[in-house]
Amino acid sequence: MRKHEGFQSIAKIDSRLVALEKEKKQLLALREQLQQPSPNTSDSTLYSPEQKIAIFRGLFRGRNDIFANRWQNKQGRSGYSVACNNEWVQGICHKPRIKCQDCNHRQFTELNDQIIYRHLAGQQVVGLYPLMHDNTCYFLAADFDKGQWQEEIKAMSKACRKFEIPHTIEISRSGNGAHLWIFFNEKVPAKEARLLGFSLLDKAME
Repeated sequence: MRKHEGFQSIAKIDSRLVALEKEKKQLLALREQLQQPSPNTSDSTLYSPEQKIAIFRGLFRGRNDIFANRWQNKQGRSGYSVACNNEWVQGICHKPRIKCQDCNHRQFTELNDQIIYRHLAGQQVVGLYPLMHDNTCYFLAADFDKGQWQEEIKAMSKACRKFEIPHTIEISRSGNGAHLWIFFNEKVPAKEARLLGFSLLDKAME
């Protein structure tokens, strides 16, 4: 029975690799187009704010009905909390006496272009909820921040290149870790995205 399930998993991986190969060709074509020199024009001015927002939202696709704001207190502790339209509204919000999850007036703030603009402009740091209501996702993020994270993310990147999977690497805000991102051109079941990630990690450990 386990062997049969394994073949099913391999078939899913092969199917995903075919889709990623198609996306790779599209990205390479876009990359070549973007590399064309533009006289007296810097990369930062090639696109309008609206175009930059569209590009960002085209990659980082998740739930639009909810997002999280990053916070940091006077003691230096930081984290993310769900954005709420009623947060700190007098007579409605009773933080910290009443915790957000126990509040009857909680009203999630929608993720819109203005919020994305503030995020890209460095005025606000937001966190995305990538898991959709139907348990699908548009991208996979692998977080490395323990032990020899530099070598580990290099190994996973090597595994991605071996299977010709387009990916990108981002250093964490703290500088003590990194994320490896794989973007899908259409939403996929989250369990298949996780399977792809674990399979790449297995290859990286070989």
